Amino acid sequence: MILAAGMSPAWQQILEFDAVHVGRVNRAARATWCASGKVLNVARALKLLGAPARTICIAGGDSGRAIRDEFNRDGIAAEWIDAGAATRICTTILDRASGETTELVENAAACRPDVFEQFAHAFAAEATQCEYTILTGSLPPNAPAGFTRNLLASAGESRAVLDIRGRELLDVLPLRPFLVKPNRHELGQTVGRELNDDTSLLSAMREINGRGATWVVISDGGRALWATSSQESFRIQPPCVDVVNPID
Repeated sequence: MILAAGMSPAWQQILEFDAVHVGRVNRAARATWCASGKVLNVARALKLLGAPARTICIAGGDSGRAIRDEFNRDGIAAEWIDAGAATRICTTILDRASGETTELVENAAACRPDVFEQFAHAFAAEATQCEYTILTGSLPPNAPAGFTRNLLASAGESRAVLDIRGRELLDVLPLRPFLVKPNRHELGQTVGRELNDDTSLLSAMREINGRGATWVVISDGGRALWATSSQESFRIQPPCVDVVNPID
């Protein structure tokens, strides 16, 4: 069993335009709504892959109800913590003429203290029953200090897969997570220096391995993906595909 957990879902509006003209009225050729945010995208991917999985996430308001309804329709197992406030709405703008995608992202809102308590309790109960625990996405701005570390400490023998960065990532490395996956820019922020070439990138990845991560995987947009352990390194070039919506 795999647990996907996170506290920054989004109700996503996707607007497609024949052409976008900045500073003018633009009328969308098509509008689509769907559940999004890293944790929900992970949950959907696990469902499509046929993996036994469960999701823990917060949701609130009309947007949160729409997310829960979509997951129910799609048969994606999830436990929802009432956020006490409406789930954020983010907007993707697709310009057919240029092929460009623009993201308008609303940051996650603050949560009541009891929301963190309920999430932590649900997480501990599920994680100890799962072989892998995926924790992804940003935390609400008022998350207690050490919240992610405390979550992982409660997960027992479950292998942790983390898409986090910065101080939050450094704090959990002594717990020896199985895999961490910031992108190249986020890794640079985490180690406090620019990673302008492959040599500096691999050095930073090895540093994270040395501090506790069994595997470090670094994405870099459409460029090569790197993976390192303490003894191995791999460079993987992703296939070129036509992406309609990078959020969904």
